[in-house]
Amino acid sequence: MFKKVFKYAGVLALVVTLTACGGKSDGDKKNADGSKTIDKLSVGFVPSRDPEEIVSATDPLKNLLQDELKKEGYDVKNIDITVGTNFEAVGESLSSGTLDVGFIPGGTYVLYDDGAEVLLTATRAGLSIDSDKAKDWNDNKPTKPTDKQAESYRALMIAGPSSKGQALAKKVNEGKELSWDDLNGASWSVMSSSSPAGYIYPSLWLKENYDKNLSELKNIVQSDSYGSAFARLASGQVDVVLAYADARRDFEKNWTKEYNREKGIWDETNVIGVTPAIYNDTISVSKNSKVVDEDLKKALQKAFINIGKTEEGKKVISIYSHEGYKESTSKDYDNERKAQKMIQESTKK
Repeated sequence: MFKKVFKYAGVLALVVTLTACGGKSDGDKKNADGSKTIDKLSVGFVPSRDPEEIVSATDPLKNLLQDELKKEGYDVKNIDITVGTNFEAVGESLSSGTLDVGFIPGGTYVLYDDGAEVLLTATRAGLSIDSDKAKDWNDNKPTKPTDKQAESYRALMIAGPSSKGQALAKKVNEGKELSWDDLNGASWSVMSSSSPAGYIYPSLWLKENYDKNLSELKNIVQSDSYGSAFARLASGQVDVVLAYADARRDFEKNWTKEYNREKGIWDETNVIGVTPAIYNDTISVSKNSKVVDEDLKKALQKAFINIGKTEEGKKVISIYSHEGYKESTSKDYDNERKAQKMIQESTKK
Protein backbone atom coordinates (compact mmCIF):
# COMPACT_ATOMS: atom_id res chain seq x y z
CA MET A 1 0.00 0.00 0.00
CA PHE A 2 1.89 3.01 -1.26
CA LYS A 3 1.07 6.60 -2.10
CA LYS A 4 -0.12 6.99 -5.66
CA VAL A 5 1.32 10.46 -6.16
CA PHE A 6 1.45 10.54 -9.93
CA LYS A 7 -1.98 8.96 -10.20
CA TYR A 8 -3.52 11.98 -8.51
CA ALA A 9 -1.37 14.69 -10.06
CA GLY A 10 -3.91 15.52 -12.78
CA VAL A 11 -6.85 15.37 -10.38
CA LEU A 12 -5.16 17.55 -7.79
CA ALA A 13 -4.11 20.08 -10.40
CA LEU A 14 -7.69 20.29 -11.68
CA VAL A 15 -9.08 20.76 -8.19
CA VAL A 16 -6.52 23.46 -7.39
CA THR A 17 -7.41 25.26 -10.64
CA LEU A 18 -11.14 25.11 -9.93
CA THR A 19 -10.61 26.31 -6.37
CA ALA A 20 -8.48 29.21 -7.53
CA CYS A 21 -11.09 30.25 -10.08
CA GLY A 22 -14.26 29.73 -8.10
CA GLY A 23 -13.26 29.35 -4.47
CA LYS A 24 -15.42 27.06 -2.33
CA SER A 25 -18.69 28.34 -3.70
CA ASP A 26 -20.16 24.91 -4.43
CA GLY A 27 -22.62 24.17 -1.64
CA ASP A 28 -21.20 26.87 0.66
CA LYS A 29 -23.58 29.85 0.65
CA LYS A 30 -23.72 32.66 3.20
CA ASN A 31 -27.17 33.47 4.50
CA ALA A 32 -28.57 36.78 5.69
CA ASP A 33 -28.20 35.79 9.35
CA GLY A 34 -24.49 35.08 8.83
CA SER A 35 -24.84 31.30 8.78
CA LYS A 36 -23.60 29.27 5.82
CA THR A 37 -25.54 26.68 3.87
CA ILE A 38 -23.83 23.56 2.61
CA ASP A 39 -25.88 21.51 0.17
CA LYS A 40 -24.00 18.24 0.82
CA LEU A 41 -21.24 17.02 3.13
CA SER A 42 -19.87 13.58 2.28
CA VAL A 43 -18.50 11.38 5.07
CA GLY A 44 -16.65 8.13 4.39
CA PHE A 45 -15.85 5.19 6.69
CA VAL A 46 -13.27 2.45 6.21
CA PRO A 47 -14.68 -1.12 6.17
CA SER A 48 -13.09 -2.34 9.40
CA ARG A 49 -16.43 -4.01 10.19
CA ASP A 50 -19.20 -5.33 7.94
CA PRO A 51 -20.21 -2.39 5.66
CA GLU A 52 -23.94 -2.87 6.25
CA GLU A 53 -23.34 -2.91 10.00
CA ILE A 54 -21.37 0.36 9.76
CA VAL A 55 -24.01 2.06 7.61
CA SER A 56 -26.76 1.04 10.03
CA ALA A 57 -24.82 2.05 13.16
CA THR A 58 -23.72 5.43 11.80
CA ASP A 59 -27.06 6.53 10.31
CA PRO A 60 -27.94 8.58 13.44
CA LEU A 61 -24.69 10.50 12.87
CA LYS A 62 -26.40 12.46 10.09
CA ASN A 63 -28.81 14.26 12.43
CA LEU A 64 -26.27 14.56 15.22
CA LEU A 65 -23.73 16.19 12.93
CA GLN A 66 -26.32 18.49 11.35
CA ASP A 67 -27.46 19.66 14.80
CA GLU A 68 -23.93 20.30 16.05
CA LEU A 69 -22.83 22.09 12.89
CA LYS A 70 -25.93 24.30 13.09
CA LYS A 71 -24.67 25.49 16.48
CA GLU A 72 -21.41 26.45 14.74
CA GLY A 73 -23.22 28.46 12.02
CA TYR A 74 -23.59 25.83 9.30
CA ASP A 75 -26.87 24.68 7.79
CA VAL A 76 -25.99 21.34 6.15
CA LYS A 77 -28.87 20.15 3.97
CA ASN A 78 -27.62 16.62 3.34
CA ILE A 79 -24.97 14.43 4.93
CA ASP A 80 -24.03 11.49 2.73
CA ILE A 81 -22.45 8.55 4.57
CA THR A 82 -20.67 5.81 2.64
CA VAL A 83 -18.36 2.89 3.43
CA GLY A 84 -15.37 2.40 1.15
CA THR A 85 -14.66 -0.91 -0.58
CA ASN A 86 -11.30 -0.92 1.24
CA PHE A 87 -9.12 1.39 3.33
CA GLU A 88 -7.25 2.68 0.28
CA ALA A 89 -10.48 3.65 -1.48
CA VAL A 90 -11.39 6.05 1.34
CA GLY A 91 -7.87 7.52 1.32
CA GLU A 92 -8.01 8.01 -2.43
CA SER A 93 -11.43 9.65 -2.24
CA LEU A 94 -10.16 12.14 0.35
CA SER A 95 -7.13 12.89 -1.82
CA SER A 96 -9.24 13.51 -4.91
CA GLY A 97 -11.84 15.58 -3.07
CA THR A 98 -14.80 13.29 -3.76
CA LEU A 99 -15.06 12.77 0.01
CA ASP A 100 -15.09 15.71 2.44
CA VAL A 101 -14.57 13.84 5.72
CA GLY A 102 -13.08 10.42 6.40
CA PHE A 103 -12.92 8.14 9.44
CA ILE A 104 -9.57 6.49 8.73
CA PRO A 105 -6.77 4.77 10.70
CA GLY A 106 -3.47 6.54 11.28
CA GLY A 107 -1.75 4.28 8.76
CA THR A 108 -4.20 5.20 6.01
CA TYR A 109 -3.91 8.89 6.89
CA VAL A 110 -0.12 9.05 6.53
CA LEU A 111 -0.25 7.20 3.21
CA TYR A 112 -2.63 9.81 1.82
CA ASP A 113 -1.60 12.95 3.71
CA ASP A 114 -0.77 14.69 0.45
CA GLY A 115 -4.52 15.10 0.02
CA ALA A 116 -5.86 14.56 3.54
CA GLU A 117 -5.52 16.58 6.73
CA VAL A 118 -6.05 15.14 10.20
CA LEU A 119 -8.47 17.06 12.46
CA LEU A 120 -9.09 14.70 15.36
CA THR A 121 -7.73 11.58 16.99
CA ALA A 122 -10.11 9.08 18.57
CA THR A 123 -9.74 8.51 22.30
CA ARG A 124 -10.29 5.43 24.41
CA ALA A 125 -9.97 4.64 28.11
CA GLY A 126 -6.33 4.97 29.16
CA LEU A 127 -4.23 2.64 31.31
CA SER A 128 -2.53 3.11 34.66
CA ILE A 129 0.89 2.77 32.99
CA ASP A 130 2.13 4.58 29.88
CA SER A 131 5.90 4.44 30.24
CA ASP A 132 8.38 3.71 27.47
CA LYS A 133 10.46 1.70 29.97
CA ALA A 134 9.71 -2.01 30.27
CA LYS A 135 10.73 -2.19 33.95
CA ASP A 136 8.06 0.38 34.88
CA TRP A 137 5.36 -1.92 33.51
CA ASN A 138 6.71 -4.77 35.64
CA ASP A 139 7.20 -2.75 38.82
CA ASN A 140 3.66 -1.36 38.69
CA LYS A 141 1.63 -4.33 37.47
CA PRO A 142 -1.14 -5.25 37.15
CA THR A 143 -2.09 -2.73 34.50
CA LYS A 144 -5.46 -1.16 35.28
CA PRO A 145 -7.93 0.97 33.31
CA THR A 146 -8.38 4.63 34.20
CA ASP A 147 -11.07 7.24 33.68
CA LYS A 148 -8.62 9.31 31.65
CA GLN A 149 -9.09 9.24 27.89
CA ALA A 150 -6.00 8.42 25.83
CA GLU A 151 -5.35 9.23 22.18
CA SER A 152 -2.69 6.55 21.77
CA TYR A 153 -1.66 3.14 23.04
CA ARG A 154 1.51 1.07 23.31
CA ALA A 155 2.50 -2.31 21.96
CA LEU A 156 4.40 -4.52 24.38
CA MET A 157 6.85 -7.37 24.05
CA ILE A 158 5.70 -9.74 26.80
CA ALA A 159 7.90 -12.58 28.08
CA GLY A 160 6.18 -15.69 29.43
CA PRO A 161 6.83 -18.47 31.95
CA SER A 162 9.35 -20.44 29.85
CA SER A 163 12.93 -20.55 31.13
CA LYS A 164 14.06 -18.26 28.30
CA GLY A 165 11.18 -15.85 28.92
CA GLN A 166 11.99 -15.69 32.62
CA ALA A 167 15.69 -15.09 31.88
CA LEU A 168 14.86 -12.14 29.63
CA ALA A 169 12.51 -10.69 32.25
CA LYS A 170 15.07 -11.11 35.02
CA LYS A 171 17.66 -9.15 33.06
CA VAL A 172 15.19 -6.32 32.33
CA ASN A 173 14.03 -6.15 35.95
CA GLU A 174 17.66 -5.92 37.10
CA GLY A 175 17.98 -2.80 34.97
CA LYS A 176 20.23 -4.43 32.36
CA GLU A 177 20.03 -3.89 28.61
CA LEU A 178 18.98 -6.83 26.46
CA SER A 179 21.33 -7.66 23.60
CA TRP A 180 20.33 -8.71 20.10
CA ASP A 181 21.63 -12.19 20.93
CA ASP A 182 19.30 -12.28 23.96
CA LEU A 183 16.32 -11.49 21.75
CA ASN A 184 17.39 -13.66 18.84
CA GLY A 185 17.74 -16.64 21.16
CA ALA A 186 14.05 -16.51 22.09
CA SER A 187 11.00 -17.82 20.26
CA TRP A 188 8.54 -15.07 19.31
CA SER A 189 4.82 -15.08 18.54
CA VAL A 190 3.91 -12.36 16.04
CA MET A 191 0.70 -11.35 14.31
CA SER A 192 0.25 -10.66 10.59
CA SER A 193 2.56 -8.09 9.03
CA SER A 194 -0.30 -5.55 8.83
CA SER A 195 -0.92 -5.59 12.60
CA PRO A 196 0.30 -2.34 14.28
CA ALA A 197 0.71 -3.83 17.77
CA GLY A 198 1.51 -7.38 16.73
CA TYR A 199 4.11 -6.64 14.08
CA ILE A 200 4.66 -3.13 12.66
CA TYR A 201 5.51 -1.13 15.79
CA PRO A 202 7.55 -3.89 17.45
CA SER A 203 9.55 -4.05 14.23
CA LEU A 204 10.02 -0.28 14.44
CA TRP A 205 11.22 -0.74 18.05
CA LEU A 206 13.79 -3.32 16.93
CA LYS A 207 14.94 -1.04 14.12
CA GLU A 208 15.43 1.94 16.41
CA ASN A 209 17.13 -0.02 19.22
CA TYR A 210 19.02 -2.78 17.40
CA ASP A 211 18.96 -1.74 13.72
CA LYS A 212 17.16 -5.01 12.97
CA ASN A 213 13.79 -5.95 11.51
CA LEU A 214 11.35 -8.35 13.13
CA SER A 215 11.77 -10.71 10.18
CA GLU A 216 15.45 -11.12 11.12
CA LEU A 217 14.60 -12.98 14.34
CA LYS A 218 15.38 -16.65 13.73
CA ASN A 219 12.50 -18.11 15.77
CA ILE A 220 9.16 -16.58 14.73
CA VAL A 221 5.71 -18.15 14.97
CA GLN A 222 2.78 -16.31 13.36
CA SER A 223 -0.42 -16.54 15.38
CA ASP A 224 -3.87 -16.08 13.87
CA SER A 225 -5.21 -14.32 16.98
CA TYR A 226 -4.05 -12.86 20.27
CA GLY A 227 -5.84 -15.69 22.03
CA SER A 228 -3.75 -18.34 20.28
CA ALA A 229 -0.63 -16.23 20.90
CA PHE A 230 -1.21 -16.19 24.67
CA ALA A 231 -2.07 -19.89 24.63
CA ARG A 232 1.35 -20.55 23.08
CA LEU A 233 3.00 -18.29 25.65
CA ALA A 234 1.30 -20.13 28.52
CA SER A 235 2.31 -23.56 27.20
CA GLY A 236 5.92 -22.52 26.64
CA GLN A 237 5.73 -22.98 22.87
CA VAL A 238 6.97 -19.40 22.56
CA ASP A 239 8.96 -17.21 24.93
CA VAL A 240 7.64 -13.79 23.89
CA VAL A 241 4.39 -12.44 22.44
CA LEU A 242 3.76 -9.10 20.76
CA ALA A 243 0.47 -7.51 21.83
CA TYR A 244 -1.40 -4.29 22.59
CA ALA A 245 -0.80 -2.87 26.06
CA ASP A 246 -3.98 -4.10 27.76
CA ALA A 247 -3.98 -7.57 26.20
CA ARG A 248 -3.11 -9.27 29.49
CA ARG A 249 -6.24 -7.78 31.03
CA ASP A 250 -8.27 -9.32 28.20
CA PHE A 251 -6.74 -12.79 28.70
CA GLU A 252 -6.36 -12.76 32.48
CA LYS A 253 -9.15 -15.32 33.05
CA ASN A 254 -8.11 -17.49 30.10
CA TRP A 255 -4.61 -17.80 31.53
CA THR A 256 -5.73 -20.02 34.41
CA LYS A 257 -9.09 -21.39 33.24
CA GLU A 258 -8.42 -22.12 29.57
CA TYR A 259 -4.63 -22.26 29.39
CA ASN A 260 -4.40 -24.20 32.68
CA ARG A 261 -1.71 -22.17 34.42
CA GLU A 262 -1.62 -22.42 38.22
CA LYS A 263 -0.32 -18.88 38.77
CA GLY A 264 -1.91 -15.74 37.35
CA ILE A 265 -0.87 -13.98 34.16
CA TRP A 266 0.54 -11.02 36.12
CA ASP A 267 2.79 -13.36 38.11
CA GLU A 268 4.09 -15.26 35.10
CA THR A 269 4.57 -12.57 32.48
CA ASN A 270 6.81 -9.51 32.24
CA VAL A 271 7.36 -6.75 29.71
CA ILE A 272 10.76 -6.72 27.98
CA GLY A 273 10.10 -4.00 25.42
CA VAL A 274 7.73 -1.05 24.83
CA THR A 275 7.05 0.54 21.44
CA PRO A 276 6.57 4.24 20.70
CA ALA A 277 2.99 5.48 21.09
CA ILE A 278 0.60 4.25 18.42
CA TYR A 279 -1.92 7.00 17.75
CA ASN A 280 -5.56 6.00 17.39
CA ASP A 281 -7.84 6.37 14.38
CA THR A 282 -8.37 9.79 12.83
CA ILE A 283 -11.15 11.96 11.55
CA SER A 284 -9.53 13.61 8.54
CA VAL A 285 -10.74 16.01 5.89
CA SER A 286 -9.89 16.39 2.24
CA LYS A 287 -7.45 19.14 1.30
CA ASN A 288 -9.21 19.26 -2.08
CA SER A 289 -12.83 19.38 -0.94
CA LYS A 290 -14.98 22.12 -2.49
CA VAL A 291 -16.71 22.84 0.82
CA VAL A 292 -14.06 22.34 3.52
CA ASP A 293 -12.28 25.55 4.53
CA GLU A 294 -10.56 26.69 7.74
CA ASP A 295 -13.81 27.77 9.40
CA LEU A 296 -15.54 24.48 8.61
CA LYS A 297 -12.53 22.52 9.93
CA LYS A 298 -12.89 24.26 13.30
CA ALA A 299 -16.65 23.68 13.26
CA LEU A 300 -16.18 19.98 12.49
CA GLN A 301 -13.68 19.62 15.33
CA LYS A 302 -16.11 21.14 17.83
CA ALA A 303 -19.04 19.15 16.41
CA PHE A 304 -17.38 15.73 16.64
CA ILE A 305 -15.93 16.44 20.08
CA ASN A 306 -19.42 17.38 21.31
CA ILE A 307 -20.98 14.32 19.65
CA GLY A 308 -18.47 12.12 21.46
CA LYS A 309 -19.66 13.51 24.80
CA THR A 310 -23.33 12.53 24.36
CA GLU A 311 -24.80 9.10 25.07
CA GLU A 312 -26.32 8.85 21.58
CA GLY A 313 -23.05 9.97 20.03
CA LYS A 314 -21.03 7.46 22.05
CA LYS A 315 -23.31 4.69 20.81
CA VAL A 316 -22.68 5.71 17.19
CA ILE A 317 -18.90 5.97 17.41
CA SER A 318 -18.60 2.75 19.40
CA ILE A 319 -18.81 0.89 16.07
CA TYR A 320 -15.10 1.75 15.80
CA SER A 321 -14.44 1.41 19.56
CA HIS A 322 -14.09 5.19 19.78
CA GLU A 323 -15.08 6.83 23.07
CA GLY A 324 -14.42 10.47 22.18
CA TYR A 325 -12.19 12.79 20.15
CA LYS A 326 -9.28 15.12 20.72
CA GLU A 327 -7.79 17.76 18.42
CA SER A 328 -4.78 16.43 16.58
CA THR A 329 -1.99 17.53 14.26
CA SER A 330 0.04 15.90 11.51
CA LYS A 331 3.08 15.69 13.81
CA ASP A 332 1.23 13.26 16.10
CA TYR A 333 1.56 10.63 13.38
CA ASP A 334 5.31 10.94 12.78
CA ASN A 335 5.92 7.52 14.35
CA GLU A 336 3.40 6.06 11.93
CA ARG A 337 5.36 7.64 9.08
CA LYS A 338 8.55 6.02 10.37
CA ALA A 339 6.79 2.67 10.53
CA GLN A 340 5.39 2.99 7.00
CA LYS A 341 8.78 4.06 5.66
CA MET A 342 10.39 1.04 7.29
CA ILE A 343 7.78 -1.28 5.73
CA GLN A 344 8.29 0.24 2.28
CA GLU A 345 12.06 -0.11 2.55
CA SER A 346 11.84 -3.72 3.70
CA THR A 347 9.58 -4.66 0.76
CA LYS A 348 12.13 -3.27 -1.70
CA LYS A 349 14.84 -5.64 -0.47
